[in-house]
Amino acid sequence: MTSTEFGVYVHIPFCRHRCDYCAFATWTDRDHLMETYVDAVVEDIARAVANGMPPADTVFFGGGTPTRLAPELLARIVTALPVSANAEVTVECNPDDVTNHLMRVYADVGVNRVSIGVQAMVDHVLVALGRTHDPSNVERAISAARSAGISSINLDVMYGAHGESLDDWRTTMNAIVALRPTHVSAYGLTVEAGTPLADDPSRHPDDDDQADKYIIADEVLVAGGFVNYEISNWAQPGHECRHNMVYWMQGNYQGFGCAAHSHHNGRRWWNVRTPDRYIACVAAGESVEAADEVLDSATRSREALELSLRTSRGVPVGTLDPADLGDLVKVEGERIVLTRNGRLLANDVSLRLKPR
Repeated sequence: MTSTEFGVYVHIPFCRHRCDYCAFATWTDRDHLMETYVDAVVEDIARAVANGMPPADTVFFGGGTPTRLAPELLARIVTALPVSANAEVTVECNPDDVTNHLMRVYADVGVNRVSIGVQAMVDHVLVALGRTHDPSNVERAISAARSAGISSINLDVMYGAHGESLDDWRTTMNAIVALRPTHVSAYGLTVEAGTPLADDPSRHPDDDDQADKYIIADEVLVAGGFVNYEISNWAQPGHECRHNMVYWMQGNYQGFGCAAHSHHNGRRWWNVRTPDRYIACVAAGESVEAADEVLDSATRSREALELSLRTSRGVPVGTLDPADLGDLVKVEGERIVLTRNGRLLANDVSLRLKPR
């Protein structure tokens, strides 16, 4: 099944501090480009609309750190985007940046969902991750969002940092549930080439430790009323992230800003990587596209199964052999879905998919 919703992703590449594990297209020394960059994104959007881009059903501002922009600058981009009725509009937020004013500006232009980068609620774990925020700022950020009328709140957390015990992780998860978000994303720390983390093997995560922490996350969140609807994502009923569902259901989406990716009916493309180059391309009236790929039907069909397997929808009966997979999968009607043990070994299970 392909998503019928159309998504827009906007990349904001500015950061105050680069985390040790980050390999994204972000910069800590380009703040002087902020206004010019926003001008370029707004112009790029105008050109896309003139070329027939439909209204967005979902919008997601990621980065980088979107809250590094003055809220009025981000608001300019939001108001430049045509959106459908009841569109989901999400902004990733650093808790240290959030103020009551920022959230009010966001809400006034239609932002109705925020994703707050928490990562951990234990001080020494935040230090190990190279994060700079104080856990108390998370509660203040959530309060500011709710005061502005933004009630759909995701909290991002990350497990597997060096020195993080199982008790530390359980403390984080219990604190997350106590904050009453509507959605939680929990990701295992991964080692990306070219990062400070990659250069220090003594801090690399342990697979067994991460598996234990995934189980703790699932236990605590399910007990708190959350439903796992994708391997790394849990939501209160009715609060699943529609934007991410566009990705997982092979929907069409368009990316704006440097390094942003787009997809249309099997063709994927991505923009030039640096903000400087993106600004220059827009100013010169040139395409911001850096490269593309077109998926053939067989590749696209297999990718559809791999993506759907990650979700609670699972895959059609006949595309996996349950007898071969033991307690990793279960049959629900005409679908085969991963169990919690199966989610831990999803990549291995996906290798056994048999497209029909």
